[in-house]
Amino acid sequence: MNIDPILLSVYARTFKSITDEMSISMEQTTRSPILCEAKDYVTGLYDDEGRMLEQTENLPILAFSLAPVCKHIRKTFDGDIHEGDVFFHNDVFTLGNQNNDVAVFKPVFFEGELVGWTAVKGHQADIGGAVAGGYNPNAVEVWQEALRIPAVKVVDRGKLRQDVWNLIFANVRLDIVQHDMKAEMGACTVGERRLRDLLKKYGPASYRAHKQALFDATRRMMEAEIAKIPNGRYGGEGRVFYDGRHEGSTFTIRVDIEVQDKRIRFDYSRTDAQTNGFVNGTFTSSASATILTLLQMVNPDIPHNEGMVEPIEIVIPEGTILNAAYPKATTFGNHLCPPNADAIQRALSPVLPDRVTAGWNNLLASLTTGIDPGTGEKYVDIGFMGLKGGSGAMQGCDGYDHIGMIDASGGVLDQDYEMFERQTPHRLVRHELLPDSAGAGQWRGGLGVETIFEIGSDDTQLVTFGDGDFEGAFGLAGGHGAGLNFIRLRYPDGREVVPRNKDLITGVPRGTVYHQVAGGGGGWGDPTRRDRRVLAEEVRNGVISRAAALRDYGMSESELDAA
Repeated sequence: MNIDPILLSVYARTFKSITDEMSISMEQTTRSPILCEAKDYVTGLYDDEGRMLEQTENLPILAFSLAPVCKHIRKTFDGDIHEGDVFFHNDVFTLGNQNNDVAVFKPVFFEGELVGWTAVKGHQADIGGAVAGGYNPNAVEVWQEALRIPAVKVVDRGKLRQDVWNLIFANVRLDIVQHDMKAEMGACTVGERRLRDLLKKYGPASYRAHKQALFDATRRMMEAEIAKIPNGRYGGEGRVFYDGRHEGSTFTIRVDIEVQDKRIRFDYSRTDAQTNGFVNGTFTSSASATILTLLQMVNPDIPHNEGMVEPIEIVIPEGTILNAAYPKATTFGNHLCPPNADAIQRALSPVLPDRVTAGWNNLLASLTTGIDPGTGEKYVDIGFMGLKGGSGAMQGCDGYDHIGMIDASGGVLDQDYEMFERQTPHRLVRHELLPDSAGAGQWRGGLGVETIFEIGSDDTQLVTFGDGDFEGAFGLAGGHGAGLNFIRLRYPDGREVVPRNKDLITGVPRGTVYHQVAGGGGGWGDPTRRDRRVLAEEVRNGVISRAAALRDYGMSESELDAA
């Protein structure tokens, strides 16, 4: 069949509009703030073989976690896939990325033939395990973290398998999770309808030919971007601090990047071995982090389909901290993305100085759970407002002030203040950008953020995770690094408690003041070369203090007085 270039564009745009509509459906129908507020989910469209047609990546770390599982389900249930089926999956040892990230897959049939799949994966408020909310810093094996859901058929030819449904949700603490999984199923149905409409309009033959042409065109676009990187072998490192079990433990992520013409290979064979604690990753989460970091350095208009990943090879040996072997704990794995990104940025900075960024603020997050005294209902809240600070600057561009949700998908209002107080018993006191928190540079890092709230439930449980209190964001090309994060609790009796960065604290009383600072991103270039007009305006606006302008940027008193 001849390929119509106009129709090819129509297919590409339609695939994207389908996943966008699925995303809107999730935003409007889910109930947990983790989903409807923070949009911790991804929606995707795949062909009959499980190859990615398009995705809407609300949370970047989830962006490439669906296609491997789709292919796994296609192979596992070969011969037993029917119209009306629905599958659930979260198992990290069969290509899942994190236990709490539970996916729904729905096969799409047209005229009796399997033509594609729709899929949604979202972070659920609870998925069983020893600790409410899913993060257990004391875990050393998967059963202490969550209920494992290998690929399972929950709906068979349109009929709900009530026994399977009951088995899964008998092991989940919060009823809201059932509602949110139904929302995922609904979003998949929306995508199914739209893909069928597309095939009705153009026919299966046109669909098959043009999707392959789209894969080929996208592959060529990615190959052209890779070809801009000089051939060679480049190495970089990122560090991970404390595994939740062994005080003072540190681990190094090492990547060797080989560029050969139109292909790029990321080899993590020299990365440190897996831990006997909480801090391990899965192949899927780590590979997804690698791809999304590379995407920051290439043409942003490249469609996100199977062709985009074909020129990329990723080697992550099993048994390393980025690909832990069964049955190790791996819930923290998504949060190994920042040090993984650091390693890649450091490796490629000598040859792509205008495309890499300085260091981003490292994660330090918390999760509160308890019973809302006003409603008598259980709640789970990941403190999205304060868990990330600023992004790193790059040549020609300041960093993004407070990136909000994990890995650059949010902003200052990543979690709506009124919804935060509606969906939890807590009372927000302060949430604002923090002056002088950014790394100084010709282009400064993004500002960090300060968050203060009063805990409103008795016997509250607090979980902390991350390592942003160990290492601040690094600067590049003479730019300065940024400061550390912290979390502090001030109890009603005046006691002050500083949790470890992977900690589980129970019995936190109502009235405790929670205080969190997330630092800024690293700066790029010599700070004394920063545009003086911009700097003067920042001093006037309180973004940078007079003292910092004098100390870090070399401004004179007369310049400040004139400003």
